Amino acid sequence: MLKFIRLLASSLLTASVLVASAAPKRPNLLFILTDDQRWDALGLAGNPHLKTPNIDRLGKEGVYFKNTFCTTSLCSPSRASILSGVYAHAHGVQDNFTEYPANFRSFPMQLQSAGYDTAYFGKWHMGENNDQPRPGFNWFVTHKGQGKYYDTEWNQNGAGGKVIPGYYTHVVTQLAEDWLKRDHGGKPWLLMVGHKAPHSFYFPEPKYSNSFDNVWIPYPESAFRLADKPLWLQDRIHTWHGIYGPLFEWRKNFPDSRPEAVKDFANMTRAYWGTIRSVDDSVGRFYELLKERGELDSTIIVHMGDNGLLNGEHGMVDKRTMHEASIRIPLVVRYPGLTLPTQSKVVSQQVLTVDMAPSLLELCGAAPLKDLHGKSWVKLVQRGDSAWRKSWFYHYNYEKQFPYTPNVRGVRTDTWKYVHYPHGDGKADRHMAELYNMEFDPDERHNLIANPKYAPVVKELQSELAKLMKQTGLTAATDKMPMDEGIKKELPDQKIR
Repeated sequence: MLKFIRLLASSLLTASVLVASAAPKRPNLLFILTDDQRWDALGLAGNPHLKTPNIDRLGKEGVYFKNTFCTTSLCSPSRASILSGVYAHAHGVQDNFTEYPANFRSFPMQLQSAGYDTAYFGKWHMGENNDQPRPGFNWFVTHKGQGKYYDTEWNQNGAGGKVIPGYYTHVVTQLAEDWLKRDHGGKPWLLMVGHKAPHSFYFPEPKYSNSFDNVWIPYPESAFRLADKPLWLQDRIHTWHGIYGPLFEWRKNFPDSRPEAVKDFANMTRAYWGTIRSVDDSVGRFYELLKERGELDSTIIVHMGDNGLLNGEHGMVDKRTMHEASIRIPLVVRYPGLTLPTQSKVVSQQVLTVDMAPSLLELCGAAPLKDLHGKSWVKLVQRGDSAWRKSWFYHYNYEKQFPYTPNVRGVRTDTWKYVHYPHGDGKADRHMAELYNMEFDPDERHNLIANPKYAPVVKELQSELAKLMKQTGLTAATDKMPMDEGIKKELPDQKIR
């Protein structure tokens, strides 16, 4: 009898070991976030000049989401939406000076609770003067404000600020690699890397500072097609956020509307591209390190931009507006558990920043966040999703610190885009609205808002906008926004540029 009991116990133990070994291992997650990278600042997107072979490889061995958008084109609100899966009015970060609420759940918090070893390195950019560790991360390395391209002062996990000499992109990559090489105690890990690049002011490292000297870069054609656009666009063209303004200090004498002054715009653009070359090198370093460690195929690798960037379109630079260059962002994801490297996919449906949290939590097998505005794209990628969104809304509030963009509310469908500019006092809009057929006019050259032929389309889109906003808790009574004080000429405070 005793022999039988021992034999039974041994069999049960062997079975439990086999079951445990057969249980799927949870994937690691490497999330690489760039700042102000346009959707087309990517070789994979067809840029004829900027080559990004390492980022492209992720898409060619995984999924390239070619129509990805931010719901607010501003760094802090967009980053908070990526973390939380909800719009800015719900998480509360509606400008670049507000902290992510400490008690507001995020996908890193969920993964930490699920047993992941979690770390963040780089530009956090929610709480301008706070470089202390944030909830959801076991290790947190950041800096105050925007950081600098050279010799940033870093606070490593609350130990206090210390300047680390060197180019930002290389430093943040090395810090993250050092953490990755640590013993994680058998736990899966989450590593988030927040690059400064390619945010202004643009300073490429020496080896890339002359990479595009032979590329001629004119102003976009749309910069001179403003007759059917709202007048505030013409008011903005000579400001901090206009093509005749200082161009993030690449133009010393401004405003300058002379044709020959386009050289300043060209130099600025070349420098912007140069900073991305270094980011691409960083992506390559992470890829090779994961490969060396035998973790490449057990790691979800995400490369994403926080928001887009206007680079001369409609006479503007910077972001904030709902024009395509401002809202469209790069997104590639490599993970064999999503799609095999030999079966890469291109997803054309509209994907949003608020979709990242639910998607990544599903891939990691972690508990979902509740009451989200976004939706997981895992089913969309793997099997198709007939219920995927056909429309979504955009939300931005006027900023007194950067008074160059009105309040913006708009809706984008697969075919149409409607944008209007509430004044903030509950009365009729002061600015002309905008209507574009995105199928036939992807560059938004022709504003159709005044054409009576499209009045039924406008009415339908206005109804759709109200419906979508209401689904997230925004109505005429609850949609609070500042008063539009107009487009102003003065430069922003030096400390917050």
